[in-house]
This record gives sequence, C-alpha cells and structure tokens, in this order.
Amino acid sequence: MMKIERYPATTNRSLQAWNAADELMVQYYEELDIKKTNCSIYHDQFGYLTCHLAEQKPRVIINLNSQQKAIEKNIEKLKLPFSSEQFKNPLEPIDKPIEVVLMKMPKSLDLFELYLQQIHQSVKEDALVIIGFMTRNFTKQSLQIAAHYFEELEQSKAKKKARLLILRKPKPNFEKELIREVKLDEKKSLKQYYGVFSANHIDYATQFLLEHIELKEDEDKMLDVGCGNGIIAHQARELNPALEIHLTEDHYLALESAKLNLGDSSSTHYHFSDELSHFESESFPLVVSNPPFHFEYENNIEITLSLFGEIQRILKSDGRFLMVANRHLNYASHLSKLFMKVEVKAENDRFVVYECLK
Repeated sequence: MMKIERYPATTNRSLQAWNAADELMVQYYEELDIKKTNCSIYHDQFGYLTCHLAEQKPRVIINLNSQQKAIEKNIEKLKLPFSSEQFKNPLEPIDKPIEVVLMKMPKSLDLFELYLQQIHQSVKEDALVIIGFMTRNFTKQSLQIAAHYFEELEQSKAKKKARLLILRKPKPNFEKELIREVKLDEKKSLKQYYGVFSANHIDYATQFLLEHIELKEDEDKMLDVGCGNGIIAHQARELNPALEIHLTEDHYLALESAKLNLGDSSSTHYHFSDELSHFESESFPLVVSNPPFHFEYENNIEITLSLFGEIQRILKSDGRFLMVANRHLNYASHLSKLFMKVEVKAENDRFVVYECLK
C-alpha cells in the first residue's frame, strides 16, 4: 500500500492524506482495466490519485500551490514516473481529448462547475468521468450541476461511507461565463472566478478589516497574504495609488481573480505560493491579511501559525502586521510570542482586528 503524506505536515493525527472516496475511485478505475488512456485528475489534494495512476501519465489539474508541492513530494518519495508538464491549471484548455477523469468532489459547488466546464470542453463523446465523495458531503445541487454538462448520471452503492458519481455522454455546446461580480457598493464591484471563497458578497471578516485599514506616510510597500480576489489590496491602492503591492495566494483561481481586479502594472506583483520563504527578511513596512482556517471540510490553524513566523521575519524593524480573525481563534496568545506589541485595533462580537508591531 502506498503511503501518501500530507503537505504541509500536521501534528493532528486525525487528519489523513486520503479517505475512502479516494480508495473507491482507484478501485473502480483498476477494475475497469483501462490502460494508456488520456486521463485527467482533479482535486487530488495530496496526490493519492496521481500516485496510483502515475504509470498512465495523467494530466493533473492544480488549483493550489500547496497541492502541487504535496504531489511532487509524494511522487519523489515513492520514486514514481512524472513530469512537471503533466500539471495544468483549471483555466487552460486541455490539449488532447480526455478519455477518463478522476475527480475528488470539491466542497465548493462553484469550483465543481468550473472543473466540469473545463472537462466538457475537451472530453471525448465516450469518455468516463468518475467522481468520488463521502456520503455525508453529498448535495442535490451537485447532481443538478452535473446534469447541465452530461446526459447520463449514475451513483454507486456506498462503501465505507463513500460513493461514486459516474458521468457519461457530454451534452453538446454548453458553455457558461464562470466569473462572478462581488459588489463593493452601489457603483463598484470586483470580479472573481467560480470557486473563490465568498462568491456572493464580501467576506464579513474582510469587510470589518476594510473599515479599519489606513496607511502611514512611510508605508510605501505592502504585502497582502492570502489575498483572495484582491479586495484589501484594491482598497489600499485607492488610499495610495503609488503604493507597491505584493499579493500572495495559495489558491490559483483567487490569484487570477486578483489580477482581474488590480491588473498589470510595475507596482503590482503576484506570487502563487503557500508560504513566504522567497521574500527577503525585513523587506516590508506593512503586511495585511485575513488568513484562512477553513480547508475544504477541515478547520486547521497550523498553516496560519506558521505564516505568522514568516511575517515577523519579513517585516521591517519598525513595520506592522495588520490582520483580521474570528474571535474564537484567540490568535493574540500566538502573536504575542512573535511580536513586541500586539494591540486590538477594533473588535465586534465576531471579529478582531490585530495590529502587531515588530
């Protein structure tokens, strides 16, 4: 049995690198005895599917930088055949007709639809789409979305509380613009691709941070960690049009959304990364963030805590870190171990805005 490991590593032993849905997909695929097909793999977070199908040289659709790193680490550890050219992103056309798809059902129905549209644009008429999910996460909406793109939908029997959704016969000429508008106010709105967090409104924590953000005169450079669709950077740019902004994001579609909203300029820099090691120490006077703690169906603050240490490293000696978080996460105790001064800049019954000084 292949031992697939998580990246980033976790101290929580209850968090595994795969589940029964992954096992069921691989078992179903192997029983079909399909060889040398044009296979595409979607939403394989740590590489369980990719490693088991490595001999088939599948395309692997990457939406997270951390996902790509996890797959690369497991492929290397297991000494399996793989080329970086097999990685594709969710927005680029697939160059060869798809014959088989294995997909772990994402939590986001918007992301599920974006994946299905990419598949639909390149899938062969007799292709087979195999989607694995845990029964507790099943929604009727996922069936409705799948029915927009495929004629035949079949569900397997449950095994270890996991099931498969099998799609066949793609419908003809179905295409949809998978970009949403998120209103800032009555006159302004931002754009974001399907599958990016908080699709129907500005995230409430981010709204609270935006109400209390300001720039100091000597803050000419800013880093937005986990930038999402770029809304925090967008407001900072309005406060100071000359501000040099760096945006970093683990989520490919989120970073591409930020590009839609901030555009290309010599003062705007985008970084597709899950960590901050590529930034020099003491290089930013200001870092801002609304760090995530939801990852699919998991709540995990370990990743955020590791980012705090990196943020402390890259802040200038007189720099500051401005962030918003849910009250119940109690980040103050962690921040106070790293920063000389941690103040509550604003708070309400749900959120806290912290200002941390190095």
